[in-house]
Amino acid sequence: MHPFTPRRRTALLAAASAATLLAGALTTVTAAAAATGCRVDYRITNQWGGGFGADVTVTNLGDPVNGWTLTWSYTAGQQVTQAWNATVSQSGAQVTARDAGYNAAIGTGGTATFGFNASWNDTSNPAPTSFALNGATCTGATTPTSAPPPTSASPTPTPTTTTPPAGAKQMEKLDRGLVSVRSGSGNLVSWRLLGTETSGVTFNLYRGGTRVNGTPITGATSWLDSGAAAGSAYTVRAVVNGAEQAASAPALQFPNGYLDVPIQAPPGGTTPTGETYTYSANDASVGDLDGDGRYEFVLKWDPSNSKDNSQSGYTGNVYLDAYTLTGARLWRVDLGRNIRAGAHYTQFQVYDYDGDGDAEVAAKTADGTRSGTGQVIGSSSADHRNSSGYVLAGPEYLTMFDGRTGAALSTVDYDPPRGTVSSWGDSYGNRVDRFLAATAYLDGQRPSLIMARGYYTRAVIAAWDFRDGTLRKRWTFDSNASGNGAAAGQGNHNLSVADGDGDGRQEIVYGAATIDDNGRLLWSTGNGHGDAMHVGDLDPARAGLEVFKVDEDGSKPSSWMADARTGQLLWQTAPNGDNGRGVSDDVWAGSPGAESWSSAVDGLLNTRGQNVGRKPSSANFLAWWDGDPVRELLDGTRIDKYGTGGDTRLLTGSGVASNNGTKSTPALSGDILGDWREEGVWRTADSTALRIYSTPTPTGVRLPTLMHDPQYRVAVAWQNTAYNQPPHPGFHLGDGMSTPPAPNIYLR
Repeated sequence: MHPFTPRRRTALLAAASAATLLAGALTTVTAAAAATGCRVDYRITNQWGGGFGADVTVTNLGDPVNGWTLTWSYTAGQQVTQAWNATVSQSGAQVTARDAGYNAAIGTGGTATFGFNASWNDTSNPAPTSFALNGATCTGATTPTSAPPPTSASPTPTPTTTTPPAGAKQMEKLDRGLVSVRSGSGNLVSWRLLGTETSGVTFNLYRGGTRVNGTPITGATSWLDSGAAAGSAYTVRAVVNGAEQAASAPALQFPNGYLDVPIQAPPGGTTPTGETYTYSANDASVGDLDGDGRYEFVLKWDPSNSKDNSQSGYTGNVYLDAYTLTGARLWRVDLGRNIRAGAHYTQFQVYDYDGDGDAEVAAKTADGTRSGTGQVIGSSSADHRNSSGYVLAGPEYLTMFDGRTGAALSTVDYDPPRGTVSSWGDSYGNRVDRFLAATAYLDGQRPSLIMARGYYTRAVIAAWDFRDGTLRKRWTFDSNASGNGAAAGQGNHNLSVADGDGDGRQEIVYGAATIDDNGRLLWSTGNGHGDAMHVGDLDPARAGLEVFKVDEDGSKPSSWMADARTGQLLWQTAPNGDNGRGVSDDVWAGSPGAESWSSAVDGLLNTRGQNVGRKPSSANFLAWWDGDPVRELLDGTRIDKYGTGGDTRLLTGSGVASNNGTKSTPALSGDILGDWREEGVWRTADSTALRIYSTPTPTGVRLPTLMHDPQYRVAVAWQNTAYNQPPHPGFHLGDGMSTPPAPNIYLR
């Protein structure tokens, strides 16, 4: 551990977290009938020289409110400098926080959370002793005049302890993710069914104060509101055992089929050799950074002079930003001059690793990395770049950043160290800096961070747990170690995570080899390195999961499918040079299970490797977009539906650009909003916004959000790794599918 590791979320105010109100100026019942009350939890999340970060959670114990103002006073000169999820102002010692609009409504028993950074005098930082909500002092007790919803029927599950029930995996406590997408002359409104809502939950949809459905909605969690005006306001309410629950947050509006999230490009710069560069938005990920049930984006900025590892030259710095869905920037991390820019260098992970309800962000760091709160990791002046622009000297670190503030929470030495550069396959710095990253439920319950180095020759994978504010090593797998040699040279430019052996714990599918949850080699095909791979229940007629992969070695099968438990090859295609692209999923209802295709192999292959028809027009990403469970083709900035005679265009992104050169990948694709179908997120051509597209097509398929399927959720986390690949759930989702088993999860 290093001396610059800050403190994590010290609770300074457990006792002062209480409050009660007597007045109800902004309630949804009449002032005479309103009963108000609240509890306030105030936490210092981190402190540094001259500053600190805090978060505040307001729990409404009285009648529902639709608009709130929280006030308190400081006694030691603290001054708020930056806030998120609320508008915070300060006059002298008096601080006023007002809702951000989207979190204005707090039902009985509901919460609103916001955070801020502030300055302090480095001597005393006492917590406030009293809070007032909407003008009345909080004490933590009241009786609402309207009955609160039953706890068991709450549409937002109650957090449990940090130790999950036996066999259950910790997952995010998400809100409804309600969206309204313009569809013809109406609006397609869709929302999440949670993974814990396996039966008995129906819904009522409201346009303003008018319910649009005659009887509760029992099928798909979407509704085409024909003839409704563009921009109509919607909320949805769960109905459990006949009792209607609290309203959701208002729907996000997609008036033109998309929502723009404003982003702010870093300023360009000049390299030591005089080359100027600018920035474009690159890969993105999502996580609930502030615990409000709604996803935020974490975005990597790519300088125009980023390099493949095989290319010499200086690059600009790499930045990581966090944004709310409304475009508020929460923080910016500057990885510094000693982290080179390119697809193989920075793989960042966004996940709630410690189970506190707020996601963290993990990345490889170095001397000069500056956190979102201004902390400098290591030496601020060190420059380890050589004359070719490579960074082959100096310390290497792994840092876990706070999702709310960007503060560095824990920093450790990166494992494995580079050691001798030539031991990774060349002497000039290409293969030594090939990094991969992922998130995996190695113990079957809580997520671990996976960071890896090397795949052409030596391959090393390190697993970390982040608990109680500290990164701790779980295990390291090294292909150089005794018994692990079969994993050498088997890695891809990507990886996957899945419970391949069916024991409830996830494995690391590292290309043509798989590492078991305990850090031991599970199997290796020996077919070597490749550029693309898909893992899922690709053949539902077989028990368990399958792996489809393409190979770069012209002497090995150009593509193959294997049993994810044993690595046994189920079928393979003849060698045919470097096979650079390959895809596998159910894109055609004409054959059962997944179809597989690749650049160097003719036709579309069924689950037995037989050619059953025309090859699709692209071999890149996938998306569930239209109303059926057959998946569509995503490539560049378009989505197509496969057909035996030709593909049909479903979406052409307007004013957007794909990422990563010829890879033509979106910033992110996944089920991040609405029902179970997937959104496509691209940067606008000028990198001023992330543009989220969501389907305008009705569906009759009812499924829980895919983000509550553990395999799919971690796949969204590792999607940004090197040569991006689309996510797959741990069950078969396709034509003729059976009802998937309820996920064994608990929500934080």
